[in-house]
Amino acid sequence: MSTPQEIRTVLSRVINPDTRKSLAVTEADLQIRPAGQAFDITVTLGYPVFNGEPALREAIGQALSAAGITLGQLDFQSRIDTHAVQRGLRPLDTVRNIIAVASGKGGVGKSTTAVNLALALHAQGARVGLLDADIYGPSVPIMLGLSGKPKSADGKSMEPMVGHGLQSNSIGFLMDDEAPAIWRGPMVTQALTQLLSLTKWNDLDYLIVDMPPGTGDIALTMAQKVPLTGAIIVTTPQDLALADARKGLIMFQKVDVPVLGIVENMSVHVCSNCGHTEPIFGQDGGRQLAATYHLPWLGGLPLQIDIRQETDSGRPSVVASPDGTAAGLYHEIAHRLAVHVAGQPLDDSKTRPQVVARKV
Repeated sequence: MSTPQEIRTVLSRVINPDTRKSLAVTEADLQIRPAGQAFDITVTLGYPVFNGEPALREAIGQALSAAGITLGQLDFQSRIDTHAVQRGLRPLDTVRNIIAVASGKGGVGKSTTAVNLALALHAQGARVGLLDADIYGPSVPIMLGLSGKPKSADGKSMEPMVGHGLQSNSIGFLMDDEAPAIWRGPMVTQALTQLLSLTKWNDLDYLIVDMPPGTGDIALTMAQKVPLTGAIIVTTPQDLALADARKGLIMFQKVDVPVLGIVENMSVHVCSNCGHTEPIFGQDGGRQLAATYHLPWLGGLPLQIDIRQETDSGRPSVVASPDGTAAGLYHEIAHRLAVHVAGQPLDDSKTRPQVVARKV
C-alpha cells in the first residue's frame, strides 16, 4: 500500500491548470488520510474554490490512477494569504489583500465591474469588502442598495455597512444624497485615507477598492499611500478608452503596484429584443492591450441592459441573476483575479524591523 509521502511525490508532478505551476504538497497544503484501500485527500488552494475545480480534480485523479493509487474522497479548501504591498507600506491587520479597480477615464463601467467582482469573490467563499474611493461620484450605496450612516461605538472608528454579504464604506454614506463634495485634492486624499483606516474591516481576504477615474493627483496618491496587493484596469475596446487605460496601468507600474490584469467592459452589444451581438465600440482592444504589456487577460463583459438595470436597482447581476450569462462571466474574471493574487509574493513585513524616526 502506498504511503502519504509517495502520494505527495506523485502529486508534486501535477500541474494546476489554474496556476500552471506544480501542486503544493506540504502537509499544510495537502492532507492525506487512509480510507480502507483508498486515500481521502484534501487540497488547500490559495484562492477561493471555483465551481468544484473540475480540471484540477481530473488532473489529480489521472495522476493517482497512473501510479496505481486508489483515490477516495477529494476535497478542496481555501486559505487566502496576505501578499506583499509597495515598499515602505504594510498590509492592514484586518485586510489580507487590497485590490484596486481602476480605469484611465470615467464611463467605462469600472464601478459596476468592481461591485460584481466583489460579489463574485464573496459567493465563491471569500470574505470581501468594497471601498468606494470615488469621492466626487460615490456609487456604492446605490449599487448595494444601502442607505443610512455607519455606526460608531467609540466615536472614532466606523463599522462597515453590509450589503449582499459585502462589508463596505463610502463617502456617500456620510453625506446628504444631493450634496456634492466640493473639496480640493488634499481634502479628498485625507478623506480617503481616513475612510480606509477608520473603518473596522472584519477579517477580510480581499478589499476591492473602486478607484476614482483618471490618473490625477487623487488616484496617484491613493496608489502610493494605500497598501495594494495589485490593481486591475477596466477599459472598453474603444481607442479613446484604451489610450487612457494605458496611462492608468503605467501609473501603477511606476509606483510598484502589480497590474494583475485587464478587464474589457462593453466588449459587445447584446440586443435585448433579438439577441443580436455587435462590437459597437471596437473589438479585442482590451485583449491586445494586455498582450502588448504582457499582462493577464481577465476577460470581457457585454454591453447588456440587464447589467445596468440590476446594478441601478441595488442588486447587481451576480446576486440578481446568479445563473445568468453576465454573472457567469463575472465569476470567471473574479476567479482568474484571485488566482493571480495568489501568485504574488507573500508579505514578509512582519519579519522585517520597522524603522522609527526619532528626534535627537
